[in-house]
Amino acid sequence: MKKMLVVVDYQKDFVDGSIGFPGAELLDEGIANKVKQAAESGDSVIVYTMDTHSQDYLNTREGKALPVPHTIIETPGWDLYGKTGDAIQKAKKSKVKAKTDANVLVYELCKTTFGVSPEKMLDLFQKAGTDIEIIEMVGLVTNMCVLSNVCVFQAAWPNAQIIVDSSLCASFDPELHQKTLDVLEGMQVKVV
Repeated sequence: MKKMLVVVDYQKDFVDGSIGFPGAELLDEGIANKVKQAAESGDSVIVYTMDTHSQDYLNTREGKALPVPHTIIETPGWDLYGKTGDAIQKAKKSKVKAKTDANVLVYELCKTTFGVSPEKMLDLFQKAGTDIEIIEMVGLVTNMCVLSNVCVFQAAWPNAQIIVDSSLCASFDPELHQKTLDVLEGMQVKVV
């Protein structure tokens, strides 16, 4: 059974940076452990999304609605956070070293809006293959980027079981977090 782990936007600006919020840092160890487990499984795809904006962010539709510059490419706030960032980098390096392990793919998806673009999803789909059976999603922010990417990944792999680990997702608004989990269950997503 081929599995995919998707870490959504676990970047410094979302955790303790310009739009960070209390509690986001508490997900770090759990997400890092999920990345390690996926890397050690031998037959996984690890995807991590990077919310990526340019210096003209405030002139974009999103920037006008949320006028707080964040995850500007190549700034410290754009980087992956903490142990999760370390685990992803280690998984990428071990993949390079272990050339015989062709079944693990570590893939970065930079995105300029809440969900990954169709072009980038097509590229991932071609690299990861059609045989993904389980897609587990963790990260930030539940009611924005996690929700958007659940829809995008479900469209790409319509027969895969999508799982959202609610203990490893968070929002700046706990009520919106819970409402989003309810909506996801209504979309036949398994919320654990």
